[in-house]
Amino acid sequence: MKLQQLKYLVEIERQNLNVSAAAEALFTSQPGVSKQIRLLEDELGVTIFERSGKRLTHITVPGRLVLDMASKILRETENLARVGQDFSAESNGALSIATTHTQARYTLPPVIQRFVQRHPAIRLHLQQGSPAQVAQWLVDGVADLGIATEALDQRSELLTLPCYQWSHLVVAPKGHPLLAQSAQGAPTLATLASYPLITYDATFTGRSHIDRAFERQGIVPNIILTAIDSDVIKTYVSLGLGVGIIAEMAFDPLRDERLAAIPAAHLFEANTTRLGFRRDVWLRGFEYDFIELLAPQLTQRVVNAALKGGGLDAGL
Repeated sequence: MKLQQLKYLVEIERQNLNVSAAAEALFTSQPGVSKQIRLLEDELGVTIFERSGKRLTHITVPGRLVLDMASKILRETENLARVGQDFSAESNGALSIATTHTQARYTLPPVIQRFVQRHPAIRLHLQQGSPAQVAQWLVDGVADLGIATEALDQRSELLTLPCYQWSHLVVAPKGHPLLAQSAQGAPTLATLASYPLITYDATFTGRSHIDRAFERQGIVPNIILTAIDSDVIKTYVSLGLGVGIIAEMAFDPLRDERLAAIPAAHLFEANTTRLGFRRDVWLRGFEYDFIELLAPQLTQRVVNAALKGGGLDAGL
């Protein structure tokens, strides 16, 4: 049995049983991959994949067990390498962070600035996507750390830790009627629903809390435009197309001088941004540093305690 054979197994599953795609991803040949899988099946005495001609159709029951064990073995092999690197070359390495646009644009710049000052030799890779993509990249090992408000705590393979809480704001062009109304008292959901609304896509940046608030009061909001990017939302609000609902950290009175903001914490539930990583990964020293720079309460001791206990449910 060879580690390379286990890598082939795991990649075939990742590529939806497409051997050619797995071979391409691993920079090898399709016949070579097929041969090694056959040799492994012969050695183990079990059929891992059912076949229809040359095509793999599904994973057998014993094959499922073999694949799960192969994944664990490969992850532990990676952890061994990370342990060695952590002690032999702790000042060098790479850190891949997966997150959403809002976090990358508004929350992470000062964190990354301080991290680079502390670890100038570490190569950083920042990849942006939807919360679901962030979670999947972590599960697949494409990213080391993930930061998002949605989806991370829905994957059992991940340990997620609360970083900070935030609220939504309502934004409108200066001189908008809503601003005059809000001067007389905090706006209601019914008031907001009387205007065209521009906010986040359905799975981004606390959108579920916005939808839930309207649903609870039986109000159907007039959402005319959605986007994944706070800057895009603010651009269309500035054009007078509607009233925006955005994350509070996405509003800067100096930069967004054409807009005015109205607090909306009384309308929508607070949101918790979480950091996530695989439960079975060995965290290197600089990864602990990044986590603490992002959320000072998440010290190495706290993170390790969460790993041992399986989670961290402490409030913020």
